[in-house]
Amino acid sequence: MGHAQAPLARGCGILRLPAPPQGGRLTTPDAYTRGQDGGGPDTPKRLIITADDFGADISVNEAVERAHTQGILTAASLMVGGAAVEDAVARARRLPGLGVGLHVVLADGAPVLPPEQIPALVGPDGRFPADMLRTALRIALSPAARAQMQAEVAAQFAAFAATGLPLDHVNAHKHFHLHPMIAAAMLRCGRQYGLRAIRVPAQPGGGMMAAWARLLARGWRARGLMTNDAVAGLTQSGAFDTPAMLAALAAIGPGLTELYTHPATRNAYDGSAAGYRYRDELAALIDPQVIAAVAASGAQTGSFARWADGPVAQQVEAA
Repeated sequence: MGHAQAPLARGCGILRLPAPPQGGRLTTPDAYTRGQDGGGPDTPKRLIITADDFGADISVNEAVERAHTQGILTAASLMVGGAAVEDAVARARRLPGLGVGLHVVLADGAPVLPPEQIPALVGPDGRFPADMLRTALRIALSPAARAQMQAEVAAQFAAFAATGLPLDHVNAHKHFHLHPMIAAAMLRCGRQYGLRAIRVPAQPGGGMMAAWARLLARGWRARGLMTNDAVAGLTQSGAFDTPAMLAALAAIGPGLTELYTHPATRNAYDGSAAGYRYRDELAALIDPQVIAAVAASGAQTGSFARWADGPVAQQVEAA
């Protein structure tokens, strides 16, 4: 889609989020659909099956379309600076049942703004480096880097809006929205573009990352954003094959669960992760055993938007 030409200073400005309800938690009969730490045994099971890196390569886009039309995939997260973003948008427009969200990229990928506008964030090749720790420290310690990050996040939201696709959700490449300053920028911009849902990348056994994600999620939910209660596939990234997916589906509990996948029709493409078995993840998403397991689980399936328009969402909009 090319580099955005908006001046760096524009960004998303200062946006005040709705004040949390009394007690800091959302309390309605549909609270479990808002990521309120699951529910009781009578709470319905709800399932979102997401593919990341939509737009990164034609092979990813092909897999997303196939997994949605022939398998269990219900949502995809779009890289608006991806090499195959135009193809991804064209496919999404003919797949109205596919929920498409924004996959914010600030590491190991291409920016939307011209590299000369964000020199503190990109390397000599004009791309975001894979070294997330160094980038995270720059954003935390340098006002210039932080302003550039905010401008790039704003540009990515604007680029998504320019596609005309409804914004189903937001997350970040390599879960960089666990950086609180990046998350804050995403929430500020997202509110202006209709953001209602964000991924919480917290899986049992995830250690400190999972604990930090759950802590951040409390603030996101208190401000009206819908989140998943649970996620599966994080610890199996690049190896979420049929046996792993069947095991995950067998373990689904009450509340809203997101299955997180990386399908592609090739195991290697420009920008792919070394050792990832993308084709195996696609095969799992269209495997008759997996399709049957979803049906047997009793879970309702859909995108984030299916459950983001309930009483809680209406309450937040009125706040």
